[in-house]
Order: sequence, then structure tokens, then C-alpha cells
Amino acid sequence: MSAGGVGDRAQRLRLVPGCFVVEHLPAAVAPPNGWIAQVRAPEGLTVVREVVDRDTAGADLWRALYGGESAHGLGLPGMLAALLEPLAAAAVPVFVASTFHADLVFVPEQAVERAVAALRAAGHTVDAPGQAVD
Repeated sequence: MSAGGVGDRAQRLRLVPGCFVVEHLPAAVAPPNGWIAQVRAPEGLTVVREVVDRDTAGADLWRALYGGESAHGLGLPGMLAALLEPLAAAAVPVFVASTFHADLVFVPEQAVERAVAALRAAGHTVDAPGQAVD
């Protein structure tokens, strides 16, 4: 990868509508309704779920960028790094949930414009309809 660009690892991302919360629950607790991703580890259950009511979310809100439009196989190295490197350089925190085909990269709601700008500057395409980041 050349400095400032992603070359053959350029991806087409879309900003997923809505906001999400990332929660940690004790291992024995069942996930709440509405989850979109969950990972069970020895220390407990991590759940990502869409926020239905922002006023009662009670947690930091996250926005999601999904690379499904440029799906890639599991054996293609560096695809997630190509997304995370420009975000790290822009000091944008992330939480990632990977699927079989692509990655779902969550960024804090207040950093979404900075995240989209960093990804675009690195050579990725980001579709963000109806957002101030267009």
C-alpha cells in the first residue's frame, strides 16, 4: 500500500442507516432483542444492537460503515487493515464485526464525518446518502 492510498484494497462502503450501541453483558445473560452482532467470550457477551429510541439508549452511540458492496473472500489479506489504517491515522476509535464477506466498522457517532473523510482520502468510496458527510 502506498502512503496515502489503498491501491488494490480500495473498498466501496456505505454508511448504514441508524445508530448502534455496543454492550458487554455477563456470560450467562441472553442477548437483548434487536442485536445485529454478538460474540461470546470467557469474560462475557459483547452485543451490538440498533438503537430504537435515542433518548433511552443510555450509552455511547456508534455509526456503522459496511463494505458489502466490495465483498471479499477470507483469504484476501489486508482488507480490514486498509480500512483501519486511515481511521487510526485520523484518531477515530473503531469497533469491528466481521462477516464472511466483508467488515462492519463502527465509529463513534460524533466522529462519523471525520471517519468518512479519512476513508475517502485514502482511496475508498463511501456512500452516505442524506448525511452531512456527502
